[in-house]
Amino acid sequence: MNFEGLDPGLAEYAPAMHSALDPVLDAHLNPSLLQNVELDPEGVALEALPVQESVHIMEGVYSELHSVVAEVGVPVSVSHFDLHEEMLWVGSHGGHATSFFGPALERYSSFQVNGSDDIRQIQSLENGILFLTKNNLKYMARGGLIIFDYLLDENEDMHSLLLTDSSTLLVGGLQNHILEIDLNTVQETQKYAVETPGVTIMRQTNRFFFCGHTSGKVSLRDLRTFKVEHEFDAFSGSLSDFDVHGNLLAACGFSSRLTGLACDRFLKVYDLRMMRAITPLQVHVDPAFLRFIPTYTSRLAIISQSGQCQFCEPTGLANPADIFHVNPVGPLLMTFDVSASKQALAFGDSEGCVHLWTDSPEPSFNPYSRETEFALPCLVDSLPPLDWSQDLLPLSLIPVPLTTDTLLSDWPAANSAPAPRRAPPVDAEILRTMKKVGFIGYAPNPRTKLRNQIPYRLKESDSEFDSFSQVTESPVGREEEPHLHMVSKKYRKVTIKYSKLGLEDFDFKHYNKTLFAGLEPHIPNAYCNCMIQVLYFLEPVRCLIQNHLCQKEFCLACELGFLFHMLDLSRGDPCQGSNFLRAFRTIPEASALGLILADSDEASGKGNLARLIQRWNRFILTQLHQDMQELEVPQAYRGAGGSSFCSSGDSVIGQLFSCEMENCSLCRCGSETVRASSTLLFTLSYPDDKIGKNYDFAQVLKRSICLDQNTQAWCDNCEKYQPTIQTRNIRHLPDILVINCEVNSSKEADFWRMQAEVAFKIAVKKHGGEISKNKEFALADWKELGSPEGVLVCPSIEELKNVWLPFSIRMKMTKNKGLDVCNWTDGDEMQWGPARAEEEHGVYVYDLMATVVHILDSRTGGSLVAHIKVGETYHQRKEGVTHQQWYLFNDFLIEPIDKHEAVQFDMNWKVPAILYYVKRNLNSRYNLNIKNPIEASVLLAEASLARKQRKTHTTFIPLMLNEMPQIGDLVGLDAEFVTLNEEEAELRSDGTKSTIKPSQMSVARITCVRGQGPNEGIPFIDDYISTQEQVVDYLTQYSGIKPGDLDAKISSKHLTTLKSTYLKLRFLIDIGVKFVGHGLQKDFRVINLMVWQGSFKSLLVPKDQVLDTVYLFHMPRKRMISLRFLAWYFLDLKIQGETHDSIEDARTALQLYRKYLELSKNGTEPESFHKVLKGLYEKGRKMDWKVPEPEGQTSPKNAAVFSSVLAL
Repeated sequence: MNFEGLDPGLAEYAPAMHSALDPVLDAHLNPSLLQNVELDPEGVALEALPVQESVHIMEGVYSELHSVVAEVGVPVSVSHFDLHEEMLWVGSHGGHATSFFGPALERYSSFQVNGSDDIRQIQSLENGILFLTKNNLKYMARGGLIIFDYLLDENEDMHSLLLTDSSTLLVGGLQNHILEIDLNTVQETQKYAVETPGVTIMRQTNRFFFCGHTSGKVSLRDLRTFKVEHEFDAFSGSLSDFDVHGNLLAACGFSSRLTGLACDRFLKVYDLRMMRAITPLQVHVDPAFLRFIPTYTSRLAIISQSGQCQFCEPTGLANPADIFHVNPVGPLLMTFDVSASKQALAFGDSEGCVHLWTDSPEPSFNPYSRETEFALPCLVDSLPPLDWSQDLLPLSLIPVPLTTDTLLSDWPAANSAPAPRRAPPVDAEILRTMKKVGFIGYAPNPRTKLRNQIPYRLKESDSEFDSFSQVTESPVGREEEPHLHMVSKKYRKVTIKYSKLGLEDFDFKHYNKTLFAGLEPHIPNAYCNCMIQVLYFLEPVRCLIQNHLCQKEFCLACELGFLFHMLDLSRGDPCQGSNFLRAFRTIPEASALGLILADSDEASGKGNLARLIQRWNRFILTQLHQDMQELEVPQAYRGAGGSSFCSSGDSVIGQLFSCEMENCSLCRCGSETVRASSTLLFTLSYPDDKIGKNYDFAQVLKRSICLDQNTQAWCDNCEKYQPTIQTRNIRHLPDILVINCEVNSSKEADFWRMQAEVAFKIAVKKHGGEISKNKEFALADWKELGSPEGVLVCPSIEELKNVWLPFSIRMKMTKNKGLDVCNWTDGDEMQWGPARAEEEHGVYVYDLMATVVHILDSRTGGSLVAHIKVGETYHQRKEGVTHQQWYLFNDFLIEPIDKHEAVQFDMNWKVPAILYYVKRNLNSRYNLNIKNPIEASVLLAEASLARKQRKTHTTFIPLMLNEMPQIGDLVGLDAEFVTLNEEEAELRSDGTKSTIKPSQMSVARITCVRGQGPNEGIPFIDDYISTQEQVVDYLTQYSGIKPGDLDAKISSKHLTTLKSTYLKLRFLIDIGVKFVGHGLQKDFRVINLMVWQGSFKSLLVPKDQVLDTVYLFHMPRKRMISLRFLAWYFLDLKIQGETHDSIEDARTALQLYRKYLELSKNGTEPESFHKVLKGLYEKGRKMDWKVPEPEGQTSPKNAAVFSSVLAL
């Protein structure tokens, strides 16, 4: 760190301002100690004790660099090198703390920590310093402000502390226990009993936690359970110090002699691999402190209180030549510490002086230290003197009175023009939440700007990501091409960061502050998330899909309807399309079209996502069209809602998307062939003319729809292939116009870029602006724009850039089967009248509803996002407001945007892929009512897919008609899973595991048990789920599923499809039953019946319909308890012996719920139940949460077994 440019005055402070912090000269101090210190009448100087300038520091050899007075006459009790900054902390016996900056030991801060007790240990954290005294733990900022002050019991006598992680602290002392304190909540979380009291030193490695006792013993404990794993009886007297490095532990202390305790000159060294002592190391000084200083070798530094220091190897012989002497001002050395860089040693003596020894002239305390903040002196504002002889003196510094007369410095009127300041745009969040009452709009304040403060810019600056002057996020990125950093943060590929809790602590609300649901991206082939959102926000498509239900096992329309139902119920939390994508992967056509991506290709971005999503767009429309045409389905799966959409002819998907055409082929022989056809979407065909020519989007669209081309075709008249002229005429226009942009090469990209530039120039000239050569526009360039009212509606420069796509297009069918297409604006509507009145004459206006774009980013492999114009009905259902707004959908990131952003395509990183235009007033043409198509008949008996199932004994009894569940009925639920893809993880440099991609689970067995009635406890659903995907792990020990159980050819179980079981659970949820189970969160998530929300992460299943015994028998901030332990403790049952059985688990959960009602008196006595939980946790800790194996040992609770459970 270079401080040469700092003012020396910044390091000065006036003693009078800090009189309470100034050291006071002790009356009993020996004057000879201060022979190098100059005293003044006001107090003692705080400058460092100077070392002779002739001292030369040799590299690799420790020598004294500086000495400094911390507090005169008061012994130093502890010293500590700051782990984050270049600072040395010193604590005194008087409870005073002082910090020194840098190797020059410049005083940084000084403050009182405790008024009576000495400071016994110091620990530096990122935001402050921890100080431990006898019965007090204080956390203070480096400047002296108190962050928290935690008082311990008065009977405590603390001596040591240890930081186990960033938020957990262990504190030990002369008592028989060690406290665990959470630094986030500042509360005691655990109290560990210590068999040998007097823990004065604590160390930690990645294997063990070490405690040094006053009795001379060193105990090794387990990091997780705190149990003693091994114990070394080092010294017969007392332990002085010990340190651990690698596989070696070295200790020094006192041995018992006839005359008392004597310092032992033999260091005890232990090998932690074999847990035994090796040859003791004899040293030539009386060891009081020792530290490993591993540089090139694992050498030890042994320090005596008289100031002698010796270096030696722990497994070698000590050499008297390696001894050097510290010259303390006082008679004894009281403390010793080594910096993290091993370049500096700090010694504190009994007279309040600190000595710094280093092995280099310019040492650093840490390998990577952050910059230290210094307090700047108060600057007094004053008017500087003005020198009139200076020609460049600014006259504006002279205050002058306000005058209305013309000033000499005013510009003449001929050389100036008024440039009105454009009003700032209204926040999109205000427009989205605004409710209109008459002509006045009301909206809550989003608090994104300061009150009454609006920043104005005199120059229209480029957008945030058009500038190449950004500093990249990492040093690697600074070497890349600058255009890679133009991708806006909200457009970049979003990823989920997994922790030990999975997704539970991931903050999705940070990415989505709306009430619309995003989609999770970690599932294979989730690249289509943006297109799923586009289809969902088409109101007729959403209603049609949700009314559809058929018997096909893998029907994309059915699975899409289930997913749309989840998106409807979500309140801003992300959903996952795992069941839909599972069905998608089984469609043969999808695989044949190359739509199924391998995990490696998806992660590396090898596939062309733009082409892929356009092929997927054509595939999904075709597949939905075919699924909707299958009308012959059983009544149980049809539902009344389907008939309102479907007609006797084409499907409703065909009515929405299909465009009827006539294809004419004219051979050169004169014969003409006309064939009728239809298409669900169009592909843009770009002109072959020079790119410099101006084309409207409507012209290119018309050329693509009415395509004329010369090609080889079969002629029936000539009976051979002949050159033919093929033309296409439109007979009927679709209600939803779908366009694939096909920007797959630089040629198409250059065409879009050139047309956007031409459109930009035309738009600027239309508003009276002038185009400059460097394309930089100042506000003054917008001259003569008319009245101020006209300025408010005038688009800005940024809104016109990179725009070629119109928001609306107008199409007209001519009498000679032609088609007229033109761009349509709001001004055109005022001129020609409303579009609805012209529909009778074959004139239709289409509004842009969605754009799907390909984001080019080589760092992440690229991604796909969608801009969607969300209609009024969606806002009305979610937020209760009538409003239309454009949103960006980037997986689980959803953000409102300006409408111009949806049509702005910077071809360097944002490439259009798919466009959706819809007819105006489209929703009024269709019945938008939704009726739940799932009926009670799904719960009745059904045949098994397994061929051998009829030969085995059934494990469940289906419901009878008189047993159909009602609202509030109890149902015991449990599910078992298998693994389809293993978890992908990596090891960080610190040894911790980081999850890149979680394991992909699939439900394999679902069991539902009756919760009341004469057949209580008997299952009515016990379905094994057939799967066509490869299973990598059956998890037999935990699931009970064996290879072959899910194969229809050899399975002896009741095998069914996932869709069939899903419908049963959906019916139970919709009817309002209450599910009882253990760990239902994971069950519902894997079945795809939930999204993340709050503490209970289920949304499709309402919270009041879930009774989870994990949470019923749980205390806040404590561990979750297994079903096996709860059953043993409360029910005297031993379950889950060799494997898990879902019937047994569901039945046991029901019994536990009955026991909960009994213990809590139906929830009326929470205090008594809290005592029961405390007893449960105490017993669990004693048993290490393991159920005893011997048959003779029974539960501590003689609870009666669930009497009404019937055996099958």
